[in-house]
Amino acid sequence: MIRRSVLRSLLSCLALLPVAAALGAGEVKLPVYKLATLPNGAVVALVEKRDTPLVSMNVTLRGGGLGDPAGKDGTASLYTDLIQKGAGNRTAAQFAEAIENVGGSLAAGAGAESIGVNASFMSRDVDLMLELVADVLQRPRLDAAEFEKARTLAVQSIVAAKDSDPRALMSSYGDAWLFRGHPYGRSVGGSEASLAAITLDDITRYYAGQVGGDRLIITVVGDFDSATMLQQIERSFGTWRKAGAPLPTVPPPARATGRPVLLVDKPGATQTYFWLGNVGASRTDAARTAQSVVNTVFGGRFTSMLNTELRIKSGLTYGANASFSRPSQPGSFRIASYTETGKTTQAIDMALDVLARLHKDGLDADQLRSSQSYMLGQFPPSIETNGQIAARLADMLFHGLGPDDVDEYAARVTQVDAVAVRSAIEQSFPQPDNLVIVLIGDAAKIREAVKKYGPVTEMKITDPRFTPATK
Repeated sequence: MIRRSVLRSLLSCLALLPVAAALGAGEVKLPVYKLATLPNGAVVALVEKRDTPLVSMNVTLRGGGLGDPAGKDGTASLYTDLIQKGAGNRTAAQFAEAIENVGGSLAAGAGAESIGVNASFMSRDVDLMLELVADVLQRPRLDAAEFEKARTLAVQSIVAAKDSDPRALMSSYGDAWLFRGHPYGRSVGGSEASLAAITLDDITRYYAGQVGGDRLIITVVGDFDSATMLQQIERSFGTWRKAGAPLPTVPPPARATGRPVLLVDKPGATQTYFWLGNVGASRTDAARTAQSVVNTVFGGRFTSMLNTELRIKSGLTYGANASFSRPSQPGSFRIASYTETGKTTQAIDMALDVLARLHKDGLDADQLRSSQSYMLGQFPPSIETNGQIAARLADMLFHGLGPDDVDEYAARVTQVDAVAVRSAIEQSFPQPDNLVIVLIGDAAKIREAVKKYGPVTEMKITDPRFTPATK
């Protein structure tokens, strides 16, 4: 039995949790950084953080998958695979050994609007880190044999996901269906068809046109002297040529109306995977904090409305969630889950009912406070390491945001009120009758049942694209 005095202490601590979380988030401030622009236009931000002998570097290069040639989605992604397979005077094996021998890390990847290179090394090895990152970006080997291996692996990964668990592909199908005809509908990782069309010459042309010093955002956080670091970065990157092609631009996408359904036939599937979405919000949307407060309750945590209804109460799924993607222009808002084939419409109907309830009832005072406390508690751990700070700073500079994006986070969260909640729901969360729907499942068993949601277009899971072939 718990003594009453202990119980009172526990209850007192629990009662103070929201306050403690608020104070914790309120104390989070972006470290002071020094900003500079190199002669070629590269932007540099430096944060001295001497608590550990580590240095983390984030290099963001504008463009990303938006610069892929038409019909060759995945070019930027393959490029980032290749630049890690030998650069400068080092072969792929020598490059990997150079990193491993000092216990460092270096990775590259492509997004829709940017390419990122992240490195973390002991401060004693910062010269090696700068050398390797400069080689990766400016002197990649782009080896033919490594290209063939990277492309083959990319195709095999897609095929394996289709054969086993296609959840990793749902966003590719969903965004392709929602944004068809718009750049955001292109798959950054490519499809089987687009990857097969890419040649090493395409990678070389991508490097020449879409990669250059004028597109760089370089953030470095850790144990170093800023003046010395800036000189080193200018020597390493300041004279690098500009990209040979204009930076790709993106128009705002139009919101979908009605409920067009894409049914991806996976014969013999015992489960149906579903994705419901529409155009949502951008990274710089003025209502982004209120949107996050609402979505935390709706579909952003384990105890969310969606997961409570579809998993905890009904047992229809092992998980249901909702999220916003936030590129420069409004990206997708999507609800995603899966269920056994025979319960497909029951699960989708329940998700639509929960969305309808959100529009009807909004959030009550307890839900609002709970969401705010949750967000305030989750924020500090997301921006405490060198790498996290470097990534956040790069993201802010990429989107033209200032320090207040971090410094005023707690204030923005606590200032969300019932009016802001209602406005966010009405403006940013689609109505149940305006949702693009993507289903992956056994079409023979669910085809007739899902026609009630809207006009159905079918394709096969074996089709080498993420949208139906145009006639």
